[in-house]
Amino acid sequence: MTTLVIGANGQIGKQFCEQAHEQGLAIKAMVRRQEQAGWFKERGIDVVIGDLEGEMEHAFEGCDEVVFTAGSGPHTGPDKTLLIDLYGAIRTADIAKAKGLARYIMVSAIRAEQPLEAPEKMRPYMAAKFAADRHLESAGIPYVILKPGPLTNEAPTHGFVDSMEDSSSQSITRADVAYALVHVAKTPDLKNRSVTLLNGDRPIDTLLR
Repeated sequence: MTTLVIGANGQIGKQFCEQAHEQGLAIKAMVRRQEQAGWFKERGIDVVIGDLEGEMEHAFEGCDEVVFTAGSGPHTGPDKTLLIDLYGAIRTADIAKAKGLARYIMVSAIRAEQPLEAPEKMRPYMAAKFAADRHLESAGIPYVILKPGPLTNEAPTHGFVDSMEDSSSQSITRADVAYALVHVAKTPDLKNRSVTLLNGDRPIDTLLR
């Protein structure tokens, strides 16, 4: 089982790749530029050049599932949000379906289904996530959608809950999102689930069971 990681060069993507590789999972990291490949090659991680805004179908060859952790980032405008977070996610789901991949694992966002309730600057992003999630759910490929809350760079806790009311921090570390992704990747029978992720006091296997 080989997992294609789209958005591998991002903060969550890199941590997922490193953790997954250390645990013996077969992964292929997709990066946009050749100069980004060195970090992965130094760690013995297979890497492929692919562009969410261009040619990328070749990256799916030899893969069995997809992890989508890509994002346009906080310093771009709504145009990149449309092209990366929305259309990029839609394209990759359709390619994965067409190539017969077994599963698509999406990193979305908490309460993406309520974009108008987000802060004004976040509404285009949340609307993109909402639409991408809905497309994935109807694309005809088994899926898992993880919806992390506000992200932090603190040390991982390996503790989780799925509601704001039960989370003392009302946030989640990027390292813990990566940790949860590894658990999903190691659980191939987990399919057609949408799960909110926040830091709390439950093991990830209990939360996802």
